[in-house]
Amino acid sequence: ENTGTVTLPFTDVTEDSWYNDAVAYVYEHGLMTGTDSRTFSPDTVTTRGMIVTMLYRRENETEVSGSSFADVAAGSWYADAVAWAEQNDIVNGYGSGQFGPDDPITREQMASVLYRYAQLKGYDIAAEGNISSFSDVENVSAYAVNPMRWAAGNRLISGIGDNMLAPGEMSTRA
Repeated sequence: ENTGTVTLPFTDVTEDSWYNDAVAYVYEHGLMTGTDSRTFSPDTVTTRGMIVTMLYRRENETEVSGSSFADVAAGSWYADAVAWAEQNDIVNGYGSGQFGPDDPITREQMASVLYRYAQLKGYDIAAEGNISSFSDVENVSAYAVNPMRWAAGNRLISGIGDNMLAPGEMSTRA
């Protein structure tokens, strides 16, 4: 929630946008910055590297050792965040030794990452929303069913119109 103590420098985040308070929160708490000094790019896709970096920043960027993923170069802007997320069982990669840090994160992947982070933090993960009414519920991957229920039950995710959950669609920065 926007506490009113921060003035956003972003010309592409208006006060009446549905994501204004969320952008203010992540900016004020140092979880996200702009794509440049005046632009947040709310409609730009969030990558897998970005989401773990946000959570890693929330955890005050604790010291970690390197990641086991072959596609996470040491010294890259997301390397420590990916290593932290891997070491805390928040991410598992694609199962082929690859993490895909520059790949867009899907809605079900985002829900799964946030679900595992909530488990790590000891948050209550019992609340579940009913996702069976969505016309595309059969498209939710088996690994993501419980995380999607949890995310829906906690109002972190909702349908995108036309009664679609869109689990495989990309998540934006907003």
